Amino acid sequence: QVQLVESGGGLVQPGGSLRLSCAASGFILKDNAMGWYRQAPGKPREWVASISVDDVTDYAISVKGRFTISRDNAKNTVYLQMNSLKPGDTAVYYCRAYPHWGQGTQVTVSS
Repeated sequence: QVQLVESGGGLVQPGGSLRLSCAASGFILKDNAMGWYRQAPGKPREWVASISVDDVTDYAISVKGRFTISRDNAKNTVYLQMNSLKPGDTAVYYCRAYPHWGQGTQVTVSS
């Protein structure tokens, strides 16, 4: 059974940093492309970043230069390092390994 479990969310001040983790089980991470998405209140879920099986990364324009996606295949875990956080980054962040989703972790950027 495939499971994706996100962690690392929380409350942070503008300009701060957080690192999200997505622990995968039930499949081999290195054989799958992985993605991070987010959903703010009242808005549709949007793509944030992705990493291919060849470790090619891609980012939404809104986070490019501030967020970094990475993977540790030995730990079967994907990370999202988020720096220079802004109030507009406030959302529930979800990990995805198509077609599976994690349960999400809340990130709140506020002073």
